[in-house]
Amino acid sequence: MTWWEALILGVVQGLTEFLPISSSAHLSIVGQLLGRDDPGSAFTAIVQIGTEAAVILYFAKDIGRIIKKWVLALFGQVPRSDPDVRMGWLVIIGSVPIVVLGLLFQDYI
Repeated sequence: MTWWEALILGVVQGLTEFLPISSSAHLSIVGQLLGRDDPGSAFTAIVQIGTEAAVILYFAKDIGRIIKKWVLALFGQVPRSDPDVRMGWLVIIGSVPIVVLGLLFQDYI
């Protein structure tokens, strides 16, 4: 893969990741339009990690505030009714199913 193909696929990933359609499928389709096969799962995983890193970097201040208030609420220094504390709990609760499924099916994944 040339650098310009990787650049094009990276831009496609960035533009389609937040649409309610598969960004991985877009990478496959654009890869085929460029005259190549599917760029592969390794390349797809790397550009998706890049997307996640960008999201974490963009929201770092908010994430830090939520974590700080959640920890302070555990020690009674912030009211548990605070929206950031609630968000912290919702993220934790929302993560439980994927943790359980990941542990149950780790040999198949």
